[in-house]
Amino acid sequence: MSENRARRGSGPARGPRINEFTCIASRGISDPLNAYPHSMKWHLDRLFVGTTRANMCALRVSKVKTNIGVWPVQCPDNLYDLDMRAQIHSWSPQSNSWTEVFRSPLITGRDGSAVPRELGYRGMAVFQGESDPEPALYISTYASARGYGCNILRTIDGVNFEPIPMPAEFGDFVLTLRLLIPFKGRLFTSPTGRAGDPNASNFAAVFETRDPVRGNWRMANTPAFGDRSNLSVFEMLPFGDHLYAGTANFSGFQLWRTDAEGDPPYRWEKILDKGAWRGKENQGVASLCAHEGALYVGSGIQHGGVDVANKTGPAGPELIRVRQDGSWDLIVGLARDTPDGRKEPLSGFGPGFNSFFTGYFWRMGSYDGWLYLGTFRWSLMTNYSVKDRWPDLFRRFHARLGHERIMHNLGGAQLWRSADGENFLPVTEDGFGNPYNYGIRGIEPTPHGIAVGTVNPFAPRVALLNEDGTLGGYADNPRGGLEIWLGRKSG
Repeated sequence: MSENRARRGSGPARGPRINEFTCIASRGISDPLNAYPHSMKWHLDRLFVGTTRANMCALRVSKVKTNIGVWPVQCPDNLYDLDMRAQIHSWSPQSNSWTEVFRSPLITGRDGSAVPRELGYRGMAVFQGESDPEPALYISTYASARGYGCNILRTIDGVNFEPIPMPAEFGDFVLTLRLLIPFKGRLFTSPTGRAGDPNASNFAAVFETRDPVRGNWRMANTPAFGDRSNLSVFEMLPFGDHLYAGTANFSGFQLWRTDAEGDPPYRWEKILDKGAWRGKENQGVASLCAHEGALYVGSGIQHGGVDVANKTGPAGPELIRVRQDGSWDLIVGLARDTPDGRKEPLSGFGPGFNSFFTGYFWRMGSYDGWLYLGTFRWSLMTNYSVKDRWPDLFRRFHARLGHERIMHNLGGAQLWRSADGENFLPVTEDGFGNPYNYGIRGIEPTPHGIAVGTVNPFAPRVALLNEDGTLGGYADNPRGGLEIWLGRKSG
C-alpha cells in the first residue's frame, strides 16, 4: 500500500518512519528487571515513565493459569528475593538523560515480611483538582497481594510523590488500578484487578472527584452498568462531549458513554454490546484513542491473547471506529452481520492485521495527523509452551519453523499508523528489531516526537532451548528489559 494512498490528498505531515525512531532507553532504563513501561506521560517538560518489574517471574508465582512448560526466564524460588520495587523515571530532552525520580517504599506486609508497597505504576494523568495549585501528575498503582491495596500517587514537582485518599469502596481487595481520566473538571477512575486476577476486579464501578487531594470520591455509574457480566471497566476516554468506558466481559466487551451532567450516578448509554457482536473473542476493550473526529476501540483477550482458564482464544483483536452519533465501522476484524447491518473490515485486514499471533491492540495514540497503534504478539511464547494439546497442524507448523525462526521471523510487536483510520502502514513489524519486545504498552505524544514504550520481560537471564524444545540452561540476555523509542517530529 502506498503512502500517498494512506494520506488521501494533502493530508498530515509525513510523520516519522522506522529509520527516524531513536532508542532513548534500553535494557529497562539500565535496569533489565524493568519489564513494562506501564505508564507514560509528558509533564514539566519531561517524559515520565512508570515501570512494573520482573513480570515473568511474578507470573510464575501467580494464580493465573498458563500453558508454559519451560519458564522463559530464570527466577528465584522466592519472588521477593528480587528487588520488586516499582520505579518512576523521567527523561529530559535537553540533556537526553534519565533520572530515577521515585522508587516504591517497602512496607510490612500482611504476613509480617517486608514487601514493596507498589509492584508497578499502571497509569498516569495530568490533572488540576480544586486543591492543586497547578496541574499535578497523578499515578495509579499495582500493589502486592501481601500488602493493603493499591494507591494513587500525586506529585506537583516531579520529585515528591505522595499517596492521596482512595475511594472508600475499594477497601484492601483492589490491588491494581489502571485508569486516571480527566473529564469536565473531574478525575475519573475504576478498580482494575484483585488478588489472583490483575484484570478483573468484579467491581465495574466508575468513581469521580473534583478534589483528589481531599478524596471526596463519588460513584458515577450503577455498578457494572446494571449487568453483572461486566467484570471491570478496563478503558475510559473523553471523546466529544462524552466520557466513554469499555468493559471486560467474557461474552464480549461493552462500550458505554455519559455526558456526566447532573448528579451522579449519571445516565450512561450503551454504544456497543457483545464485543461489537463478535462475542467472546472480543473479550475486553484494551485501548481507546480519539483521532480526527472519531473514537477508535481496540480489543483483546487477556493474558496475552490466550485465556486458558476461560477457554478463549487464540484470536486476533479488532479495531472499531465510533462516531459521535454512536454509529460505528469495523476497521480491522472479521466480517459479520450485526444489528447495525453488515460490517466489513474497511482496512481490508482481518483480526490482528491478519496475524494469528496478535493478542491485543494494546495502545494507541494520535500524533501529527496520524493514528498509531501498537500490538502485543505472543508468537515468541510458543517456544516455551506445552505442545501436547496443540492442534496437530499447528504443532507441525511450529516444528517445521523451529525455535530460532519463530523468534527471528515472527518475534517482536508491531507498530502501525494511519492518517485516515482505514489505510494502515507498518512502522515496525519486529519490535524495533528486537524479538523480545513482544508488546507495545506506551504511546505518548511529546513536543519532541512520539514516544513508544516496548514491553520486554525476558531478563536478566533467558532460557536456552535444545532442538527438542527442552531447557538447555539460562544465559544473560543483553536485549532484555523495556525500551523507549522516540520518533522525531517531521518538518
